[in-house]
Amino acid sequence: MTPPDSRAAAAMWSAYLASGRGPAPSAPVPVVDSFGDGPALADELLGLVLSGVKRATASLLDEYEVLGDTVPEVGDHWVVCDGAGVPRIILRTTELRRVRFREVDAAFAYDEGEGDRSIESWRRGHRRYWERVGASLGFALTNDSVVVAERFRVVWPPEDADA
Repeated sequence: MTPPDSRAAAAMWSAYLASGRGPAPSAPVPVVDSFGDGPALADELLGLVLSGVKRATASLLDEYEVLGDTVPEVGDHWVVCDGAGVPRIILRTTELRRVRFREVDAAFAYDEGEGDRSIESWRRGHRRYWERVGASLGFALTNDSVVVAERFRVVWPPEDADA
């Protein structure tokens, strides 16, 4: 994965803060990251967000723990980059739940916008993804694995922001 362009992300964040739509002007640059685990998947999932189909994402708690990352909270922002590491949008977390893999519901699968948007498609796709990621990070997906189920809004740039 191409590393994010941190300078461009900081510039995007500054423009968002200067607009008066975001948090206090002194707020530090939030997490800068891409969806998925490779450039093609990052671009595919970003495309779903930009088209308005995807308004949720999921991570495993194991991923946060192994990588030493902080689990997001409602109200947090993140700068999303494309597969080339170019910042494209800023998201704001609007809902966060921790649920077992087997307990993810059809409404969440639909909001994630992937595949045919069904829970069956969600489980198949995410099982493949987390088995691949888990193998590289040293954890195993089970039906009891904790999913961090996050819903979000696009808040920047204005032409892509949700109403």
